[in-house]
Amino acid sequence: MKLRVLAAYLLIQTVIFAAEQPNIVIILSDDMGYSDLGCYGGEITTPNLDRLASDGLRFTQFYNMARCCPTRASLLTGLYPHQAGVGHMTNDGGQDGFRGDLNRQCLTIAEALRPAGYRNYMAGKWHVTKHTQPDGPKHNWPMQRGFDRYYGTIVGAGTFFDPAGLCRDNMMIPALTDPEYQPKQYYYTQALSDHARRFVIEHQRDHASKPFFMYLAYTAAHWPMHAREEDIQQQRGRYDAGYDAIRQARFAKARKLGLIDPAWKLTPTKGDWDDVKDQAWEARCMEVYAAMVESMDRGIGELVEELRRSGQLDNTLILFLQDNGGCAENTGRQPNVERSGQPTLPVIAADQVLLPVQPKQTRDGWPMLTGRKVMPGPRDTYIAYGEGWANVSNTPFREYKHWVHEGGISTPLIAHWPKRISDRGELRHQPGHLIDIMATCVDVSGATYPQEHAGEKVTPLEGRSLVPAFGDGKIERDAIYWEHEGNRAIRVGDWKLVAKGPAAPWELYDLKVDRTEMSDLAAQHPERVREMTTKWESWAHRAKVLPWIWKPQYGQPETADDSTDGSPAVRFELKSGETLVRAKAPRSANKPLSITAIISEASPNGVLVAHGGTAHGYSLYVKDNKLTFAVRRRNKLETVVATETLPATPLEITATLSSKGAVVLTANKKVIGSGKLDGPMVSQPADGLQVGRDENGAVGDYEAPFAFSGKIDRVVLELREP
Repeated sequence: MKLRVLAAYLLIQTVIFAAEQPNIVIILSDDMGYSDLGCYGGEITTPNLDRLASDGLRFTQFYNMARCCPTRASLLTGLYPHQAGVGHMTNDGGQDGFRGDLNRQCLTIAEALRPAGYRNYMAGKWHVTKHTQPDGPKHNWPMQRGFDRYYGTIVGAGTFFDPAGLCRDNMMIPALTDPEYQPKQYYYTQALSDHARRFVIEHQRDHASKPFFMYLAYTAAHWPMHAREEDIQQQRGRYDAGYDAIRQARFAKARKLGLIDPAWKLTPTKGDWDDVKDQAWEARCMEVYAAMVESMDRGIGELVEELRRSGQLDNTLILFLQDNGGCAENTGRQPNVERSGQPTLPVIAADQVLLPVQPKQTRDGWPMLTGRKVMPGPRDTYIAYGEGWANVSNTPFREYKHWVHEGGISTPLIAHWPKRISDRGELRHQPGHLIDIMATCVDVSGATYPQEHAGEKVTPLEGRSLVPAFGDGKIERDAIYWEHEGNRAIRVGDWKLVAKGPAAPWELYDLKVDRTEMSDLAAQHPERVREMTTKWESWAHRAKVLPWIWKPQYGQPETADDSTDGSPAVRFELKSGETLVRAKAPRSANKPLSITAIISEASPNGVLVAHGGTAHGYSLYVKDNKLTFAVRRRNKLETVVATETLPATPLEITATLSSKGAVVLTANKKVIGSGKLDGPMVSQPADGLQVGRDENGAVGDYEAPFAFSGKIDRVVLELREP
């Protein structure tokens, strides 16, 4: 009898505790800048996010990790991304901090909250595992990392009308034949909003006694610029005035809202609108971008309304933030591919799972169009909005996604929780970082962050709970750190030390008076630079940033010797589909090379061989049936494109690169193209080598993996001494 009474008492206490635990909803957008939202100075209509801000708090100095994968790894785990194993992208860089896969020494928020009684749901972009094949390992998919339901994309990008890598729970599905979800017109942003609402409804129906955690990770407004035509029409004419006019208006509005100090200078505008020859096309890029953001905002409003309708909004903590700054990448802006009068490619079956994030066609055979001869927005286009508009998005800051100057790492953070946040509509100016999200979730949920999980020791949390800042309290911290692609920074109080690139000198800024980083004070404060450098280096060793994968190695000049990286062999005979990890890939830095590919079945598009990624590398590929050789040096891409299309198979293709940058392309012994580049790579790539695809950061003018669909019999790569 006593045992039954005790059990009943414990059950009642559990129900009471669960009733007090808040639901937690984290909403993450993709490739958006600091000033895009209306409540952060933008002209884009975002009434639902603006309402959350006016009923909650806005943080003015919150930070991310400058790129999608590291940000997601950091947000999910409360660690710096290298500690979670995802210091760069989803490729194995040969060091524990750069494995491209969440490790077992970290927990996700879902794994941490489950023992506290939470049900966990996710809708959206995952992008923290290298295992993206439908029949491959799934140990780092959402359902295996603590989530009870999942709908979204395992990969990092793709068309919004028929997304790649789409999953429901543990199974990849084609969007257009999904029996559980058949809207009149499929649009990924709306699909994510609908599934988030669905999870709330089903939770209330089946698990109302439990609190829930939801991670809603939109791909809006990542390229390609895809939006429904009726949404684009609402933006017509809004951006005809051009870059500088929109930046000035945003700057003035942000000042008025109290988001930025009137003493801070506006950074220079990138691009002169008067020099833009195709202003209608350029304005359309931003119109589509704005339409994408507004669609996301409507979906967020629908989710909030469902929480309100079901009586859960008052005790739901909602956090909205962005994964990096505006994106200056030129994906799809060159070359020009015009629309033809009819489909020209084979139809793809409606029930076939799509994997390429940059497909060459729609399912019904229309070629994917790029460049300035087609207006972005429709399903058969694949175009980014470009540097000029990214500079607008990041108003008033410098740089973009990839870099750790303020434009690359500054994000809005909106916190809404009616039950606990009473200072409605106020601003919080103290710095915070997305490593704080996990710590906040653990704090408000009553969960315990463990020292061990599933037999593995767990890395201690790096973040601090934001709960004190929900009132008048202060977030106590020593410093905030960054590293991405050799770009690095540390912020201690109002002082920030930052460098652009592995070999670049440190710059020093007093963010209290100069958050737009216009006045470098490094020469005036050498002792402070030394102290902060030492502090960053100590963190970098502890957090698995050093030794890092970038060349030159940290602290060495850019002419650092790469001779010990990779295989010492000078000739490689490779098969189709073969992969060489970084340690076994050719030592290609500063060396001339020749590539020979034997092809028995042609394809008009696809990578023949690629070695490297977004910082350093080379690639031989076919695009629009023309052979192209590409080299990346210090993030800069150069290409030589054949002047003739490839003849019929069988084919023997060669590409040679001299020590002075001369490139010759041949097909069946005939020269079909030549050109001059700056030279070979200057540093050994962090990524490995693949034949027939480029699974890591794209080396050439394509979106990875850009797989070759023909048949490659073999590839021979030979290195020569310079």
